Amino acid sequence: MHADLLFTGGPVLTPAGRTATAVAVTGDRITAVGHDEVRELAGPRTEVVELAGRLLLPGFQDAHVHPVPAGRELAQCDLTGALTAEETVDRVRAYAEAHPEREWILGGGWSMEAFEGGTPAKELLDAVVPDRPVYLPNRDHHGAWVNSRALALAGLTRGTPDPADGRIERDARGEPSGTLQEGAMQLVGRHVPPAGPADRLAALLHAQRRLHALGITAWQDALVGDFLGMEDPSQAYLTAARDGSLTARVRGALWWDRARGPEQIPELVEKRAALSHGRFRAGSVKLMLDGVAENGTAALLEPYLDRCGCATANRGTRFIDPGRLPEYVTALDALGFQCHFHALGDGAVRDALDAVEAARAANGPSDTRPHLAHLQVVHPDDVPRFARLGATANIQPLWAAHEPQMDELTIPFLGAERAGWQYPFGSLLRAGAALAAGSDWPVSSPDPLQGIHVAVNRREPGGSAPVFLPGERIGLAEAVRAYTAGSARVNHLDDTGEVREGALADLVVLDRDPFAGPPEEIADTKVRETYVGGVRVFAAE
Repeated sequence: MHADLLFTGGPVLTPAGRTATAVAVTGDRITAVGHDEVRELAGPRTEVVELAGRLLLPGFQDAHVHPVPAGRELAQCDLTGALTAEETVDRVRAYAEAHPEREWILGGGWSMEAFEGGTPAKELLDAVVPDRPVYLPNRDHHGAWVNSRALALAGLTRGTPDPADGRIERDARGEPSGTLQEGAMQLVGRHVPPAGPADRLAALLHAQRRLHALGITAWQDALVGDFLGMEDPSQAYLTAARDGSLTARVRGALWWDRARGPEQIPELVEKRAALSHGRFRAGSVKLMLDGVAENGTAALLEPYLDRCGCATANRGTRFIDPGRLPEYVTALDALGFQCHFHALGDGAVRDALDAVEAARAANGPSDTRPHLAHLQVVHPDDVPRFARLGATANIQPLWAAHEPQMDELTIPFLGAERAGWQYPFGSLLRAGAALAAGSDWPVSSPDPLQGIHVAVNRREPGGSAPVFLPGERIGLAEAVRAYTAGSARVNHLDDTGEVREGALADLVVLDRDPFAGPPEEIADTKVRETYVGGVRVFAAE
Protein backbone atom coordinates (compact mmCIF):
# COMPACT_ATOMS: atom_id res chain seq x y z
CA MET A 1 0.00 0.00 0.00
CA HIS A 2 1.35 3.38 -0.95
CA ALA A 3 1.78 6.02 1.74
CA ASP A 4 -0.29 9.18 1.71
CA LEU A 5 2.54 11.26 3.13
CA LEU A 6 6.28 10.71 3.09
CA PHE A 7 8.96 12.66 4.96
CA THR A 8 12.50 12.07 3.78
CA GLY A 9 15.98 13.53 3.69
CA GLY A 10 16.45 14.73 7.23
CA PRO A 11 16.97 13.60 10.80
CA VAL A 12 13.92 12.08 12.51
CA LEU A 13 13.69 12.09 16.30
CA THR A 14 12.54 8.63 17.41
CA PRO A 15 12.42 7.21 20.96
CA ALA A 16 15.98 5.95 20.36
CA GLY A 17 17.26 9.34 19.22
CA ARG A 18 17.85 10.75 15.74
CA THR A 19 18.03 7.26 14.28
CA ALA A 20 15.92 7.59 11.12
CA THR A 21 15.78 9.75 8.00
CA ALA A 22 12.36 8.88 6.57
CA VAL A 23 8.78 8.44 7.81
CA ALA A 24 5.70 7.23 5.96
CA VAL A 25 2.12 8.10 6.93
CA THR A 26 -1.00 6.31 5.75
CA GLY A 27 -4.32 7.72 6.85
CA ASP A 28 -3.78 9.22 10.27
CA ARG A 29 -1.03 6.80 11.39
CA ILE A 30 2.71 6.41 10.98
CA THR A 31 3.21 3.25 8.95
CA ALA A 32 6.99 3.13 8.51
CA VAL A 33 10.09 4.67 10.11
CA GLY A 34 13.50 4.10 8.62
CA HIS A 35 15.76 5.20 5.80
CA ASP A 36 15.88 4.80 2.01
CA GLU A 37 13.69 1.69 2.12
CA VAL A 38 10.75 3.83 3.26
CA ARG A 39 10.87 5.63 -0.09
CA GLU A 40 9.55 2.46 -1.70
CA LEU A 41 6.15 3.30 -0.15
CA ALA A 42 5.86 6.38 -2.35
CA GLY A 43 3.20 6.17 -5.03
CA PRO A 44 1.79 8.51 -7.66
CA ARG A 45 -0.46 10.25 -5.14
CA THR A 46 1.97 10.32 -2.22
CA GLU A 47 2.79 13.79 -0.94
CA VAL A 48 6.54 13.93 -0.39
CA VAL A 49 8.02 16.40 2.12
CA GLU A 50 11.75 16.89 1.59
CA LEU A 51 13.22 17.67 5.00
CA ALA A 52 16.57 18.80 3.54
CA GLY A 53 18.33 18.30 6.85
CA ARG A 54 15.57 19.80 8.97
CA LEU A 55 14.39 17.88 12.04
CA LEU A 56 11.13 15.93 12.09
CA LEU A 57 9.85 15.20 15.59
CA PRO A 58 6.59 14.41 17.43
CA GLY A 59 4.10 17.22 17.83
CA PHE A 60 4.64 19.30 20.94
CA GLN A 61 2.01 19.04 23.67
CA ASP A 62 1.30 21.65 26.35
CA ALA A 63 0.39 20.03 29.66
CA HIS A 64 -0.91 23.22 31.31
CA VAL A 65 -2.41 26.04 29.25
CA HIS A 66 -5.45 28.36 29.08
CA PRO A 67 -6.12 28.95 25.37
CA VAL A 68 -9.56 30.57 25.54
CA PRO A 69 -8.61 33.35 27.99
CA ALA A 70 -5.41 33.79 25.99
CA GLY A 71 -7.36 34.14 22.78
CA ARG A 72 -9.70 36.63 24.40
CA GLU A 73 -6.83 38.75 25.73
CA LEU A 74 -5.20 38.85 22.30
CA ALA A 75 -8.38 40.51 21.05
CA GLN A 76 -8.57 42.97 23.98
CA CYS A 77 -6.12 45.29 25.75
CA ASP A 78 -2.99 43.16 25.52
CA LEU A 79 -0.31 44.36 27.95
CA THR A 80 2.07 41.45 27.38
CA GLY A 81 5.68 42.56 27.07
CA ALA A 82 5.25 46.09 28.43
CA LEU A 83 8.30 46.59 30.63
CA THR A 84 7.55 49.86 32.42
CA ALA A 85 4.61 51.52 34.12
CA GLU A 86 4.65 54.25 31.47
CA GLU A 87 4.49 51.81 28.57
CA THR A 88 1.74 49.82 30.27
CA VAL A 89 -0.40 52.90 30.90
CA ASP A 90 0.20 54.12 27.35
CA ARG A 91 -1.14 50.84 25.98
CA VAL A 92 -4.27 51.16 28.12
CA ARG A 93 -4.79 54.73 26.93
CA ALA A 94 -4.34 53.78 23.28
CA TYR A 95 -6.75 50.86 23.56
CA ALA A 96 -9.41 52.92 25.34
CA GLU A 97 -9.14 55.69 22.73
CA ALA A 98 -9.39 53.16 19.91
CA HIS A 99 -12.47 51.52 21.43
CA PRO A 100 -14.84 54.21 22.72
CA GLU A 101 -17.74 51.78 22.25
CA ARG A 102 -16.51 49.31 24.89
CA GLU A 103 -18.39 49.59 28.18
CA TRP A 104 -15.48 47.97 30.03
CA ILE A 105 -11.77 48.07 29.29
CA LEU A 106 -10.67 44.43 29.53
CA GLY A 107 -7.53 42.49 28.70
CA GLY A 108 -4.45 41.92 30.82
CA GLY A 109 -0.91 40.60 30.91
CA TRP A 110 0.86 43.42 32.79
CA SER A 111 4.14 42.67 34.54
CA MET A 112 4.38 43.09 38.29
CA GLU A 113 7.99 44.27 38.10
CA ALA A 114 6.85 47.34 36.14
CA PHE A 115 5.29 48.74 39.31
CA GLU A 116 6.73 49.39 42.75
CA GLY A 117 5.98 46.41 44.97
CA GLY A 118 4.13 44.75 42.08
CA THR A 119 0.91 46.59 42.98
CA PRO A 120 -0.13 49.36 40.54
CA ALA A 121 -2.44 52.09 41.79
CA LYS A 122 -5.92 52.92 40.54
CA GLU A 123 -4.90 56.55 39.93
CA LEU A 124 -2.73 55.50 36.97
CA LEU A 125 -5.81 54.05 35.28
CA ASP A 126 -8.08 56.88 36.40
CA ALA A 127 -5.85 59.32 34.51
CA VAL A 128 -6.42 57.57 31.17
CA VAL A 129 -9.84 55.93 31.65
CA PRO A 130 -11.86 58.00 34.13
CA ASP A 131 -15.34 57.22 32.78
CA ARG A 132 -15.44 53.43 32.29
CA PRO A 133 -14.56 50.50 34.54
CA VAL A 134 -11.20 48.82 33.89
CA TYR A 135 -10.35 45.24 34.86
CA LEU A 136 -6.90 43.94 33.87
CA PRO A 137 -5.45 40.71 35.30
CA ASN A 138 -1.68 40.62 35.57
CA ARG A 139 0.68 38.30 33.74
CA ASP A 140 0.23 35.40 36.17
CA HIS A 141 -3.54 35.98 36.55
CA HIS A 142 -3.33 35.87 40.33
CA GLY A 143 -3.98 39.60 40.66
CA ALA A 144 -5.98 42.29 38.86
CA TRP A 145 -5.54 46.03 38.38
CA VAL A 146 -8.73 48.10 38.48
CA ASN A 147 -9.65 51.78 38.38
CA SER A 148 -11.85 53.80 40.70
CA ARG A 149 -14.88 53.36 38.45
CA ALA A 150 -14.61 49.57 38.74
CA LEU A 151 -14.16 49.73 42.52
CA ALA A 152 -17.23 51.97 42.85
CA LEU A 153 -19.33 49.75 40.61
CA ALA A 154 -18.42 46.75 42.77
CA GLY A 155 -19.06 48.67 45.98
CA LEU A 156 -15.52 48.22 47.34
CA THR A 157 -14.67 50.68 50.11
CA ARG A 158 -12.44 51.02 53.11
CA GLY A 159 -14.93 48.91 55.04
CA THR A 160 -14.95 45.99 52.61
CA PRO A 161 -13.25 43.01 54.28
CA ASP A 162 -10.74 40.83 52.48
CA PRO A 163 -12.24 37.58 51.23
CA ALA A 164 -10.95 34.40 52.83
CA ASP A 165 -9.02 33.45 49.71
CA GLY A 166 -7.65 36.84 48.68
CA ARG A 167 -6.48 40.31 49.58
CA ILE A 168 -7.49 43.85 48.68
CA GLU A 169 -4.36 45.99 48.49
CA ARG A 170 -4.93 49.24 50.36
CA ASP A 171 -3.36 52.69 50.59
CA ALA A 172 -2.21 54.43 53.78
CA ARG A 173 -5.80 55.39 54.59
CA GLY A 174 -7.08 51.84 54.23
CA GLU A 175 -8.86 52.54 50.94
CA PRO A 176 -8.63 49.99 48.10
CA SER A 177 -5.58 51.07 46.15
CA GLY A 178 -6.38 49.41 42.82
CA THR A 179 -4.81 45.94 43.00
CA LEU A 180 -6.82 42.85 43.95
CA GLN A 181 -5.03 39.60 44.81
CA GLU A 182 -6.32 36.05 44.28
CA GLY A 183 -9.95 35.62 45.41
CA ALA A 184 -10.39 39.39 45.78
CA MET A 185 -10.25 39.60 41.98
CA GLN A 186 -13.74 38.20 41.85
CA LEU A 187 -15.13 41.14 43.82
CA VAL A 188 -14.85 43.13 40.58
CA GLY A 189 -14.52 40.26 38.12
CA ARG A 190 -18.07 39.02 38.74
CA HIS A 191 -19.37 42.34 37.40
CA VAL A 192 -17.52 42.00 34.09
CA PRO A 193 -19.97 41.30 31.25
CA PRO A 194 -19.50 37.68 30.19
CA ALA A 195 -18.45 36.82 26.68
CA GLY A 196 -21.03 35.17 24.46
CA PRO A 197 -20.66 31.68 23.00
CA ALA A 198 -19.53 33.05 19.64
CA ASP A 199 -16.79 35.12 21.28
CA ARG A 200 -15.49 32.14 23.24
CA LEU A 201 -15.45 29.91 20.19
CA ALA A 202 -13.62 32.59 18.21
CA ALA A 203 -11.09 32.91 21.02
CA LEU A 204 -10.51 29.15 21.06
CA LEU A 205 -9.97 28.96 17.32
CA HIS A 206 -7.69 32.03 17.39
CA ALA A 207 -5.61 30.40 20.12
CA GLN A 208 -5.58 27.06 18.29
CA ARG A 209 -4.09 28.71 15.19
CA ARG A 210 -1.39 30.29 17.35
CA LEU A 211 -0.60 26.99 19.08
CA HIS A 212 -0.47 25.01 15.82
CA ALA A 213 1.94 27.62 14.44
CA LEU A 214 4.23 26.78 17.37
CA GLY A 215 4.11 23.04 16.64
CA ILE A 216 1.57 22.21 19.36
CA THR A 217 -0.78 19.40 18.40
CA ALA A 218 -2.40 18.68 21.78
CA TRP A 219 -2.79 20.26 25.17
CA GLN A 220 -4.41 20.05 28.59
CA ASP A 221 -6.67 22.99 29.36
CA ALA A 222 -5.86 23.60 33.00
CA LEU A 223 -9.18 25.18 33.93
CA VAL A 224 -12.53 24.08 32.57
CA GLY A 225 -15.06 25.87 34.74
CA ASP A 226 -15.67 29.29 36.33
CA PHE A 227 -12.86 30.81 38.36
CA LEU A 228 -12.12 34.43 39.30
CA GLY A 229 -13.62 35.87 36.16
CA MET A 230 -11.89 33.46 33.77
CA GLU A 231 -14.45 32.32 31.25
CA ASP A 232 -15.53 28.68 31.19
CA PRO A 233 -14.29 27.29 27.84
CA SER A 234 -16.18 24.01 28.03
CA GLN A 235 -18.98 24.80 25.59
CA ALA A 236 -16.54 26.30 23.09
CA TYR A 237 -14.58 23.05 23.12
CA LEU A 238 -17.73 20.98 22.77
CA THR A 239 -18.95 23.05 19.83
CA ALA A 240 -15.57 22.85 18.09
CA ALA A 241 -15.29 19.11 18.74
CA ARG A 242 -18.73 18.51 17.25
CA ASP A 243 -18.34 20.67 14.15
CA GLY A 244 -14.81 19.50 13.42
CA SER A 245 -13.08 22.85 13.91
CA LEU A 246 -11.14 21.47 16.89
CA THR A 247 -8.09 20.15 15.06
CA ALA A 248 -5.98 19.70 18.20
CA ARG A 249 -6.41 16.92 20.77
CA VAL A 250 -7.46 18.41 24.11
CA ARG A 251 -7.88 17.09 27.63
CA GLY A 252 -9.85 19.32 29.96
CA ALA A 253 -9.22 19.69 33.69
CA LEU A 254 -12.52 20.34 35.46
CA TRP A 255 -12.36 23.01 38.15
CA TRP A 256 -12.55 21.87 41.78
CA ASP A 257 -14.60 24.47 43.61
CA ARG A 258 -12.37 25.16 46.59
CA ALA A 259 -15.30 26.59 48.58
CA ARG A 260 -17.02 23.18 48.53
CA GLY A 261 -16.18 19.61 49.45
CA PRO A 262 -16.88 16.10 48.17
CA GLU A 263 -20.52 16.89 47.49
CA GLN A 264 -19.37 18.30 44.12
CA ILE A 265 -17.91 14.98 42.93
CA PRO A 266 -21.17 13.66 41.39
CA GLU A 267 -21.36 16.89 39.40
CA LEU A 268 -17.81 16.33 38.12
CA VAL A 269 -18.77 12.82 37.04
CA GLU A 270 -21.70 14.25 35.08
CA LYS A 271 -19.51 16.92 33.49
CA ARG A 272 -16.90 14.35 32.49
CA ALA A 273 -19.58 12.45 30.56
CA ALA A 274 -21.19 15.55 29.05
CA LEU A 275 -17.92 17.23 28.04
CA SER A 276 -16.28 14.36 26.19
CA HIS A 277 -16.71 14.30 22.44
CA GLY A 278 -14.34 13.69 19.56
CA ARG A 279 -10.96 15.24 20.25
CA PHE A 280 -12.04 16.80 23.57
CA ARG A 281 -12.03 14.74 26.76
CA ALA A 282 -12.66 16.25 30.22
CA GLY A 283 -11.17 13.51 32.35
CA SER A 284 -9.04 15.53 34.79
CA VAL A 285 -9.80 17.64 37.85
CA LYS A 286 -7.86 20.81 38.61
CA LEU A 287 -7.12 21.35 42.31
CA MET A 288 -5.59 24.76 42.93
CA LEU A 289 -3.73 24.43 46.21
CA ASP A 290 -2.01 27.81 46.55
CA GLY A 291 -1.18 31.08 44.83
CA VAL A 292 2.11 32.56 43.64
CA ALA A 293 5.30 33.62 45.37
CA GLU A 294 5.36 37.17 43.99
CA ASN A 295 2.33 38.25 46.01
CA GLY A 296 3.08 36.05 49.03
CA THR A 297 0.29 33.54 48.47
CA ALA A 298 2.33 30.48 47.42
CA ALA A 299 2.06 28.04 50.36
CA LEU A 300 5.41 27.57 52.11
CA LEU A 301 6.52 25.20 54.84
CA GLU A 302 8.32 28.07 56.59
CA PRO A 303 7.38 31.78 56.61
CA TYR A 304 8.27 34.31 53.96
CA LEU A 305 10.94 36.87 54.76
CA ASP A 306 10.45 40.62 54.78
CA ARG A 307 12.58 43.16 52.91
CA CYS A 308 15.08 43.10 55.75
CA GLY A 309 15.48 39.33 55.60
CA CYS A 310 13.56 38.63 58.81
CA ALA A 311 10.88 35.95 59.10
CA THR A 312 7.29 37.13 58.88
CA ALA A 313 4.10 35.41 60.04
CA ASN A 314 3.07 34.69 56.45
CA ARG A 315 3.34 31.13 55.11
CA GLY A 316 1.17 31.87 52.08
CA THR A 317 -2.37 30.68 51.38
CA ARG A 318 -3.72 27.15 51.23
CA PHE A 319 -6.90 27.30 49.18
CA ILE A 320 -7.90 23.71 49.99
CA ASP A 321 -7.73 22.37 53.53
CA PRO A 322 -4.69 20.04 53.56
CA GLY A 323 -6.41 17.95 56.22
CA ARG A 324 -9.22 17.09 53.78
CA LEU A 325 -7.27 17.08 50.53
CA PRO A 326 -6.29 13.37 50.82
CA GLU A 327 -9.99 12.49 51.16
CA TYR A 328 -10.86 14.42 48.00
CA VAL A 329 -7.99 13.04 45.95
CA THR A 330 -8.64 9.47 47.09
CA ALA A 331 -12.30 9.75 46.02
CA LEU A 332 -11.41 11.28 42.65
CA ASP A 333 -8.71 8.69 42.00
CA ALA A 334 -11.14 5.86 42.79
CA LEU A 335 -13.47 7.22 40.10
CA GLY A 336 -10.69 7.28 37.50
CA PHE A 337 -10.11 11.04 37.51
CA GLN A 338 -6.65 12.41 36.92
CA CYS A 339 -5.74 15.01 39.57
CA HIS A 340 -4.02 18.09 38.14
CA PHE A 341 -2.58 20.13 41.01
CA HIS A 342 -1.54 23.77 41.01
CA ALA A 343 1.29 23.43 43.53
CA LEU A 344 3.79 26.26 43.54
CA GLY A 345 5.23 26.55 47.04
CA ASP A 346 6.94 23.72 48.94
CA GLY A 347 3.98 23.52 51.33
CA ALA A 348 1.53 22.97 48.48
CA VAL A 349 3.86 20.46 46.80
CA ARG A 350 4.01 18.44 50.01
CA ASP A 351 0.23 18.63 50.45
CA ALA A 352 -0.29 17.31 46.92
CA LEU A 353 2.21 14.46 47.32
CA ASP A 354 0.68 13.51 50.68
CA ALA A 355 -2.74 13.36 49.00
CA VAL A 356 -1.44 11.20 46.14
CA GLU A 357 0.23 8.92 48.67
CA ALA A 358 -3.06 8.56 50.55
CA ALA A 359 -4.89 7.70 47.32
CA ARG A 360 -2.28 5.09 46.42
CA ALA A 361 -2.58 3.53 49.88
CA ALA A 362 -6.38 3.41 49.74
CA ASN A 363 -6.93 2.50 46.09
CA GLY A 364 -3.78 0.66 45.13
CA PRO A 365 -1.91 1.27 41.88
CA SER A 366 -3.89 3.02 39.17
CA ASP A 367 -3.39 4.64 35.78
CA THR A 368 -4.84 8.01 36.71
CA ARG A 369 -1.48 9.77 36.19
CA PRO A 370 -1.62 12.64 38.72
CA HIS A 371 0.61 15.60 37.97
CA LEU A 372 1.80 18.65 39.88
CA ALA A 373 2.16 21.87 37.91
CA HIS A 374 4.52 24.80 38.49
CA LEU A 375 6.77 23.43 41.26
CA GLN A 376 8.57 26.69 41.93
CA VAL A 377 9.83 25.65 45.36
CA VAL A 378 10.25 21.95 46.15
CA HIS A 379 11.74 20.83 49.46
CA PRO A 380 14.64 18.43 48.76
CA ASP A 381 12.96 15.76 50.91
CA ASP A 382 10.03 15.71 48.47
CA VAL A 383 12.03 15.41 45.24
CA PRO A 384 12.34 11.58 45.36
CA ARG A 385 8.65 11.15 46.21
CA PHE A 386 7.55 11.97 42.65
CA ALA A 387 9.04 8.80 41.19
CA ARG A 388 8.02 6.69 44.16
CA LEU A 389 4.37 7.78 43.91
CA GLY A 390 4.18 7.92 40.12
CA ALA A 391 3.35 11.64 40.17
CA THR A 392 4.52 13.58 37.11
CA ALA A 393 6.38 16.86 37.51
CA ASN A 394 4.62 19.31 35.16
CA ILE A 395 7.19 22.05 34.59
CA GLN A 396 6.88 25.55 33.12
CA PRO A 397 10.51 26.08 32.08
CA LEU A 398 10.30 29.72 31.01
CA TRP A 399 10.06 30.77 34.66
CA ALA A 400 13.40 29.18 35.61
CA ALA A 401 15.60 32.16 34.80
CA HIS A 402 16.85 35.37 36.32
CA GLU A 403 14.46 38.20 35.42
CA PRO A 404 13.03 41.12 37.42
CA GLN A 405 10.04 39.26 38.86
CA MET A 406 12.38 36.54 40.10
CA ASP A 407 15.18 38.78 41.33
CA GLU A 408 13.13 41.60 42.83
CA LEU A 409 9.84 40.05 43.96
CA THR A 410 10.76 36.45 44.78
CA ILE A 411 14.34 35.65 45.82
CA PRO A 412 14.55 38.33 48.56
CA PHE A 413 11.40 37.00 50.20
CA LEU A 414 12.37 33.34 50.00
CA GLY A 415 15.94 33.66 51.26
CA ALA A 416 19.08 32.02 49.89
CA GLU A 417 18.37 28.40 50.87
CA ARG A 418 14.82 28.23 49.52
CA ALA A 419 15.77 30.23 46.45
CA GLY A 420 18.11 27.35 45.63
CA TRP A 421 15.18 24.89 45.64
CA GLN A 422 13.40 26.59 42.75
CA TYR A 423 12.37 24.73 39.61
CA PRO A 424 14.53 21.66 40.35
CA PHE A 425 14.25 20.06 36.90
CA GLY A 426 17.63 18.36 37.03
CA SER A 427 17.13 17.05 40.55
CA LEU A 428 13.72 15.64 39.66
CA LEU A 429 15.12 13.85 36.61
CA ARG A 430 18.06 12.42 38.54
CA ALA A 431 15.59 11.13 41.15
CA GLY A 432 13.65 9.29 38.45
CA ALA A 433 10.65 11.61 38.14
CA ALA A 434 8.73 11.76 34.88
CA LEU A 435 8.58 15.28 33.41
CA ALA A 436 5.82 16.89 31.40
CA ALA A 437 5.95 20.51 30.26
CA GLY A 438 3.62 23.40 29.62
CA SER A 439 3.46 27.15 29.33
CA ASP A 440 0.51 28.35 31.45
CA TRP A 441 -0.21 30.71 28.52
CA PRO A 442 -1.29 33.54 28.74
CA VAL A 443 0.91 33.76 31.84
CA SER A 444 3.95 33.25 29.62
CA SER A 445 4.77 32.51 25.99
CA PRO A 446 3.26 29.29 24.62
CA ASP A 447 6.30 28.66 22.40
CA PRO A 448 7.75 25.23 23.35
CA LEU A 449 11.09 26.04 21.75
CA GLN A 450 11.48 29.05 24.04
CA GLY A 451 10.67 26.84 27.03
CA ILE A 452 13.08 24.15 25.86
CA HIS A 453 15.78 26.79 25.51
CA VAL A 454 15.36 27.89 29.13
CA ALA A 455 15.16 24.31 30.44
CA VAL A 456 18.51 23.58 28.80
CA ASN A 457 20.26 26.91 29.43
CA ARG A 458 18.47 28.23 32.59
CA ARG A 459 18.71 31.66 30.97
CA GLU A 460 16.21 33.65 28.92
CA PRO A 461 16.79 33.62 25.15
CA GLY A 462 19.25 36.36 24.28
CA GLY A 463 19.74 37.18 27.94
CA SER A 464 23.02 38.02 29.60
CA ALA A 465 21.99 37.36 33.22
CA PRO A 466 23.84 34.65 35.16
CA VAL A 467 22.68 31.09 34.66
CA PHE A 468 19.92 30.37 37.16
CA LEU A 469 20.85 27.39 39.34
CA PRO A 470 23.04 25.69 36.70
CA GLY A 471 22.84 22.30 38.44
CA GLU A 472 19.15 22.16 37.52
CA ARG A 473 19.73 22.36 33.76
CA ILE A 474 18.53 19.40 31.72
CA GLY A 475 19.63 18.14 28.31
CA LEU A 476 17.97 19.00 25.03
CA ALA A 477 16.69 15.44 24.54
CA GLU A 478 15.13 15.43 28.02
CA ALA A 479 13.53 18.84 27.48
CA VAL A 480 12.06 17.82 24.12
CA ARG A 481 10.77 14.60 25.62
CA ALA A 482 8.98 16.56 28.38
CA TYR A 483 7.16 18.56 25.69
CA THR A 484 6.31 15.45 23.63
CA ALA A 485 6.11 11.97 25.17
CA GLY A 486 6.01 13.34 28.73
CA SER A 487 3.04 15.60 28.11
CA ALA A 488 1.38 12.97 25.90
CA ARG A 489 1.36 10.58 28.83
CA VAL A 490 -0.13 13.21 31.14
CA ASN A 491 -2.75 13.94 28.50
CA HIS A 492 -3.62 10.22 28.24
CA LEU A 493 -2.72 10.30 24.54
CA ASP A 494 -0.67 7.13 24.51
CA ASP A 495 -0.56 6.80 20.74
CA THR A 496 1.04 10.22 20.32
CA GLY A 497 4.24 11.85 21.54
CA GLU A 498 6.65 9.55 19.68
CA VAL A 499 7.64 8.91 16.07
CA ARG A 500 7.09 5.15 15.81
CA GLU A 501 5.10 2.78 13.66
CA GLY A 502 1.44 2.67 14.64
CA ALA A 503 1.43 6.04 16.41
CA LEU A 504 -0.84 8.86 15.31
CA ALA A 505 0.89 11.11 12.78
CA ASP A 506 1.02 14.21 14.97
CA LEU A 507 4.29 15.66 13.71
CA VAL A 508 6.33 18.84 13.48
CA VAL A 509 8.97 19.92 10.97
CA LEU A 510 11.46 22.47 12.29
CA ASP A 511 13.51 24.86 10.17
CA ARG A 512 16.75 23.26 11.37
CA ASP A 513 18.10 20.54 13.64
CA PRO A 514 18.64 22.16 17.06
CA PHE A 515 20.66 19.12 18.18
CA ALA A 516 23.30 20.07 15.60
CA GLY A 517 23.82 23.60 16.94
CA PRO A 518 24.96 25.17 20.21
CA PRO A 519 22.46 25.18 23.11
CA GLU A 520 22.51 28.99 23.14
CA GLU A 521 20.77 29.00 19.75
CA ILE A 522 17.86 26.65 20.52
CA ALA A 523 15.39 29.53 20.76
CA ASP A 524 16.26 30.63 17.22
CA THR A 525 14.57 27.47 15.91
CA LYS A 526 11.19 27.94 14.24
CA VAL A 527 8.38 25.63 13.19
CA ARG A 528 7.87 25.13 9.44
CA GLU A 529 4.97 22.67 9.41
CA THR A 530 2.59 21.05 11.88
CA TYR A 531 0.52 17.93 11.24
CA VAL A 532 -2.30 16.37 13.29
CA GLY A 533 -3.29 12.88 12.23
CA GLY A 534 -1.36 13.31 8.99
CA VAL A 535 -3.25 16.50 8.09
CA ARG A 536 -1.24 19.72 7.79
CA VAL A 537 -2.69 22.29 10.19
CA PHE A 538 0.10 24.87 9.83
CA ALA A 539 2.65 25.78 7.20
CA ALA A 540 5.04 28.70 7.49
CA GLU A 541 5.16 31.11 4.57
